[in-house]
Amino acid sequence: MKVLTMTLFERLGLLLVLAFLLTRIPGFRSLLDRELDVKTTGMHALIFGLFGIAGAQAGVVMEGETFFSSFWVFQVEEHQMLVGTSLVAIVIAGLLGGPVVGWGAGCIVSLYMFQLGGMGALANSLVHPLTGFLAGWTARFFSQERVIAPTKALFIGIFPPILQGALLLVFSSQPEKMIPFVDRIGLPLVLSNSVAIAIFTAMIRVALHEQEQEAASATRRALTIAEEALPYLKKESPMEMAADIAELLFKELQVAAVSVTDRMEVLAHRGLGDDHHHRGDPLTSPLLQRAIQKGEVTIASMREEIRCPHPCCPLEAAIIVPIVQSGEISGLIQLYFRKSQQLRAVEVALAHGLGKLISNQLNAVSAEKLRLLIRDAELRNLQAQINPHFLFNTLHLISTLIRVNPDLARKITVHLGNYMRYNLRLASASLVPLEQEWEHLDAYLEILRIRFADRLNLVCHMEDGVGQAMLPPSTIQPLVENSIQHGLKDATSGGKVEIETRKGKEGIRIIVRDNGCGFAADILEQVGKTPVPSEKGSGIGLYNVNQRLIGLLGAESQLQVCNRRSGGSEISFRIPDREAAEEGVG
Repeated sequence: MKVLTMTLFERLGLLLVLAFLLTRIPGFRSLLDRELDVKTTGMHALIFGLFGIAGAQAGVVMEGETFFSSFWVFQVEEHQMLVGTSLVAIVIAGLLGGPVVGWGAGCIVSLYMFQLGGMGALANSLVHPLTGFLAGWTARFFSQERVIAPTKALFIGIFPPILQGALLLVFSSQPEKMIPFVDRIGLPLVLSNSVAIAIFTAMIRVALHEQEQEAASATRRALTIAEEALPYLKKESPMEMAADIAELLFKELQVAAVSVTDRMEVLAHRGLGDDHHHRGDPLTSPLLQRAIQKGEVTIASMREEIRCPHPCCPLEAAIIVPIVQSGEISGLIQLYFRKSQQLRAVEVALAHGLGKLISNQLNAVSAEKLRLLIRDAELRNLQAQINPHFLFNTLHLISTLIRVNPDLARKITVHLGNYMRYNLRLASASLVPLEQEWEHLDAYLEILRIRFADRLNLVCHMEDGVGQAMLPPSTIQPLVENSIQHGLKDATSGGKVEIETRKGKEGIRIIVRDNGCGFAADILEQVGKTPVPSEKGSGIGLYNVNQRLIGLLGAESQLQVCNRRSGGSEISFRIPDREAAEEGVG
């Protein structure tokens, strides 16, 4: 028994070498991921069936109390039995592939064992498909594990040899001879099969861990490259962007060469072959054109597919990655290799990931540029809607004063000219210093003082040291205009508007208050948030100001509107202290 046990363990070496090679088959992963269809089920049943036949042939031929081995057994005599580790492959097939794969592999080994003949041929034929089915059924209890643990596999591996011994006794025509035979082979088979199954599952777990580590490493590389590529993708010049991307990929991926192209020509090439792969070379290869048309990652595994005209080009293989921008193929990234053997699955997967990441980043950059252009156009449009409101009122005042007080009309015209000069200068910028906005406001207020000299008092106060704070142009003037047009519309005397700046910890607060009638209670909550129509206008003035403040300074700068207890209203907004905010973040 001891000699038989040692012999079977020695023969396990060959079986485990085959098992190691099996774990390196790319399609073997579908078993681990439970991604089985009819084709892959049949293929894996065949593979494990052949593996089981190899396990049987790695055993010995028992004859009475002796045994002998042969390179290959073609026929077993009636008084002989082939004793091996064929059940190992069947158990693994069931544990990984389920009942169908296990049963299929067992049937293949069963047919082979039956045609070999020998003592217990029927029992050996039945035990293999039955073991495969039972192992697959048992695996369902461990479905939460991708690969069963070796300790559990060691325990499960004890039962198939016991089942084999039981069937040998049940179907034997001479039980008195079979009982001592089963005693001799029982323990060696239990030990060798259970240990082999445990080692096999450990090999699979190691192979799976290596695969996961490689995939994780590829993912980290792809994310690192995508992050470093973002500043280059924002460049306006396609040539500069392509050169920087090619340099980055060549350094990080350590491939033979990298080319970046648009749809027509090479924009940049870095690495081997740069003596004849030049910027401006046309894309003549049918493989490149197919990648552009289909938008799929394409692999060139032969020099002929690359179609390089140079006779001594060192580049033999390539992965061609299309770059999608705004739903269309905008260019290609070509990763070159010296030998086709370097085209591993991890490189192809990495190329797929890089293509998607770079395409997504290009789309994000384009969307951001478009968003900024749209926002700038909207804000300028809002600004254009505000300025004519004051202009029409002033022109109407001048036309009225020309007959009754030409000197005063001339004075207002001068102030209006000053106001408009400031307005034209400020209209070209999205943000201006508060001191310039204050000068703009002064020109406006001078006109109002002349117009409402008898019934309106305008008071302004700006603290020292706040003049360089940035805000949208023409922001304060519409607030003052709103106080006069709506808050003080019925005031015949004693009207007052105050404009004040206050510097605090969170920034500069600008306040416009009046002693008029205030806002109606039913519209107070909507002021600045939605256009509120009124008798004297569309009610869009405050809404436009609020939109510009939020768009350019952030939500914390939106208008704050309230009615004063003493009468009138107060509208304020805040200019955030950007330097303090940045110091707080740092």
